[in-house]
Amino acid sequence: MTSFTQIIHQKSPASGRKTITGIPRFRLVEMAVNTILLDFKVDRSHFVDDHKSEELLSKALTSFFPTLTKIVNRQMDDGGSLIVYTGPLGSFISVRAFPEGAITINIEYYRKEGADELVTSKQVGALEKEIAELFRATTHNKFPPVKRGPLNRFYPTSDERILEYDIDKVVFQEQSPYQDVSIVHSGTVGNMLVLDGLQNLASKDIIYTETLMQRGKEDYRDKEIVILGGGDGALLYELLKEKPKLVLMFELDEVVIRGCRTHMREVCGDVLDNMKGPNYEIILGDCIKSLDVMISQGRKFDYVFGDLTDIPVSEEEHDTWKFIKDIINISLKVMKPTAKYMTHCIGIACPAAIKSFENHLEELDEPVEFSTDVALIPSFLEYWQFYQIWRKGAK
Repeated sequence: MTSFTQIIHQKSPASGRKTITGIPRFRLVEMAVNTILLDFKVDRSHFVDDHKSEELLSKALTSFFPTLTKIVNRQMDDGGSLIVYTGPLGSFISVRAFPEGAITINIEYYRKEGADELVTSKQVGALEKEIAELFRATTHNKFPPVKRGPLNRFYPTSDERILEYDIDKVVFQEQSPYQDVSIVHSGTVGNMLVLDGLQNLASKDIIYTETLMQRGKEDYRDKEIVILGGGDGALLYELLKEKPKLVLMFELDEVVIRGCRTHMREVCGDVLDNMKGPNYEIILGDCIKSLDVMISQGRKFDYVFGDLTDIPVSEEEHDTWKFIKDIINISLKVMKPTAKYMTHCIGIACPAAIKSFENHLEELDEPVEFSTDVALIPSFLEYWQFYQIWRKGAK
C-alpha cells in the first residue's frame, strides 16, 4: 500500500409544493447533517517520515475527537489516498490526499434536535491551525458547517456560486402542475418566493420591481399595460400606484398567486385578492395563447413586461432561448409603435449570457434598440441587469 506521504507527492498522470411550517432558527431545533470542510495545500519537502505523518494527523484529530477509530486506509485509483475515521455520536471524518499536493478533511455528523454542536467553530479553527503547522501547509481554508437537512438555506447565484441565507422556516410549499412553489422566511430579507429551487423575489426586494418598471423614468398614467408572468403580484401592485388605464396580467401558475396572496403581501398588497379590479385583470393561462387572443382582437399596448424565466447561462439551452425570442416577437405584435418591452435579464456576473441575450435581440423579426439598468437585489445578493426594448427609431 502506498503511504500517506508518498501519495501526496505523486504527480498526476498526463491527460491531454403542500403547506408546511418550519421552525425558527433562534430555537436551534433544526435537525440536519452538518458537514465541515478543511482544505490544505502542502509541499513534498515538508514530509520526512511516512508513518510519522499519518501518526501526527491521527494525533491532531484525536485531540478533538477522543473516541476516533480508523476504519479505512487505502490507495485510490488516481494515486491519492483515503483515510476514514468514525467518531462520537455517529460522526465520521474522511481525509483525502490528492497526488497534486492537496489534503481535504471532511467532518460530518448528524445534529439532533436540541443537541450541542459536536465541534464548535473555535475548535475547527484550532484544528485547522494545528494541521497546517504539522504539514507546513502553504495555504489552508476552513468553511462554516454546511447544514444539509429538510430546511434548505443554500441557493445559487446566477453564475452558480452557493449562497447561504438566514432562513428559519418554510411558510408555504406546494408542487403545482408546472413547478415547485415555495415561500421561505429569512430574518434578513423577509419572506422569499422560491420556484424550482431558485430565489425569485423577497419582501425586501422593492428595488427589483422599481428597476424593472423604471420608476420615475417612465410615465404609466393612463397607459395600457401587459404583464407576462408576474404571479407574485409585486409588479402589478406597484404599477397600479402609477394610475394606468388598464393592466392585464397573464400568469400560468395559480399556485404562485395563491401562495403569494397569503404570504407575500408586503410586496403584492391586496391586488391578488381579486382576479379583477377597476383597472386591472389577472388572466390565468399560457401567456402566448393570451397574446394570440390580443393579436386576433387587434389590441395594442403601451408597455409589455416580460416577467418570466431568466435567460439561460449557456447557448446550449436552445429551447429556452427560442422561448425568449418567441415571447418578444409576439409581444412586438401587440405593442404600439412607440411602446416598450421591459424585462429582467440575469446577474452581471454572467457577461457571456448577457452578450448572448443582446445577440438574440438582433435576431428578432423587427429591428430593436435597447437601454439597460442594473440594481443590487437584496435576496439575490448580486447585481441584476434589466432591459428596456423598443422598435428601432421609435424612441
